[in-house]
Amino acid sequence: MIHPYNYVTAKEALSIIESNSRVFVHGSICTPTFLLNELAGEKDRLQNVELVSITLKGDVEIAKPEYQDSFLINSLFVSTPIREAVAEGRGDFVPVFLSDIPDLFKNDIMPLDTAIVQVSPPDKQGYVSLGVSVDIARSAVDSAKQIIAMINPNMPRTHGDGMIHTDRFAKMVFHDADLPEESYSSKVGENELKIGKLIADMIDDGSTLQMGIGTIPDAVLSLLGNHKNLGVHTEMMSDGVISLIESDVINNRKKKIHPNKSVTSFALGTKKLYNYVDDNPSVVFLDIDYVNSPQVIQRNPKVVAINSAIEVDLTGQVCSDSIGTLQYSGIGGQMDFIRGAALSKGGKPIIALTSRTKKGMPRIVPYLKEGAGVVTTRGHVHYVVTEYGVAYLFGKNLRQRAKLLIDIAHPDDREMLEKYCFERFKVFI
Repeated sequence: MIHPYNYVTAKEALSIIESNSRVFVHGSICTPTFLLNELAGEKDRLQNVELVSITLKGDVEIAKPEYQDSFLINSLFVSTPIREAVAEGRGDFVPVFLSDIPDLFKNDIMPLDTAIVQVSPPDKQGYVSLGVSVDIARSAVDSAKQIIAMINPNMPRTHGDGMIHTDRFAKMVFHDADLPEESYSSKVGENELKIGKLIADMIDDGSTLQMGIGTIPDAVLSLLGNHKNLGVHTEMMSDGVISLIESDVINNRKKKIHPNKSVTSFALGTKKLYNYVDDNPSVVFLDIDYVNSPQVIQRNPKVVAINSAIEVDLTGQVCSDSIGTLQYSGIGGQMDFIRGAALSKGGKPIIALTSRTKKGMPRIVPYLKEGAGVVTTRGHVHYVVTEYGVAYLFGKNLRQRAKLLIDIAHPDDREMLEKYCFERFKVFI
C-alpha cells in the first residue's frame, strides 16, 4: 500500500530545533538551501545553534553577518558559501580526514541533536534515498536524535547505503527545487590537456580510478577512450565517467571488491549525471567511512588516485586546503586515497596541478606560504604532475626531490627555485 505522509511547513519542521544544539546539514548537491534560508528566519528565537557540514552549495543566507549571534558555522570542509564567514571568525573549520568524520558522530565526539537532509520521494514501502550525497550523511542520520527531511522530487533515487524509512523522520517538508549543476569540461585549457595526457599515459588497462571534479580530472577522462577494463572506486563521481561506462571502457571487471559496479559516495555534475545515477543499480553510493578507508581502497588493484593541490614545496609537502592562513577548503579525502593508492598493488597516487595559477603565481614553491596547511605529507607523496612533466618523489632525498620538482616547474620560475636550493642545500641543483 502507499504510505500516507504528513508533510508540514518549513516553519513547523524547524520549530523542533532548539537553542544551544548542534545541527547537521546535508551537503554538496543535497544542500537543503530552502530549509537553511528558512532557518535564518528563526534567528530571534534561537541562540548558539552550531551548524555542521561539509561542502555547501547555493546561496546560504544563514552565513551572513547578521545571523552570527544565533548560528555558528562549524565546517568540516570549507566551501564558497561559507568561506567568508570562516575567514571573518563567524565560523570555524575542523581539520579531519573525510573517512574519519563518521567517527565524530558515532562516538559522540561531535554528537548531533538534529540532522537536516534533502532526499528523494518515498517509495511504496516508505523508503527515501539520500540521493547523490550519501558520504557523511549516512552516519549523521544514524546518529542524530531527530531528523528533518526535505522531500524533493528532483532528487535521484540512488542505490547503496542511502536508504532511510520515513518513520525515522521527526518532520517532513515537501519542496520542489532544481538541483545545482557544475561542469568544467568547457574550461579545460591547453595546460590541463597536457597534464591529462601525461596522466592518461600513466593509467594501465585494468586500473581502478579515483578522481574528483575539475578541469584536470575532466581532461584525464576525456583521454581514456582507448583504455580497457577500467574500474571506479571514488569519493566523488562526475559527468566524465558516463561516456566511458557506456563505451565499456569503464566496466569494473578487474576490481576485487564490488566488481561490475562503480562505487562512489557522492556525485557532482550536471542533470545528465543525476539522471544517469537515478535508479541505476550499476552505480552504488556508499558510506564515506567505507569508500574512503585506505584499507578498503588498497584491496583493488592498480588504484590511480588523482588529486589536486594549491601548491607543492620543493621537499614534496602538498598544500591543498589553504592559501596561507586563509582556509580555502578542507582535508577532504585526498590523504585517504593517496595512502590507499600507495598500498594498492600497482597503484599510483598522483598530485596534479598546473605550474602556475591563473594569475601567474608559481605553484611549485621553495616553501609553503606562512600559515598554509600540509594535507599530503612529503612522506606520502609519490607522483607530482604539471604540464611540464612527471616527478616521481617516492624514495628520493630532499636534493633529488628539489631537482625533480624544479624540472616540472614553470620555466620562468626555475632560476628562483635553483637559487633557493643553493641557499638551503649548499649545492647547485
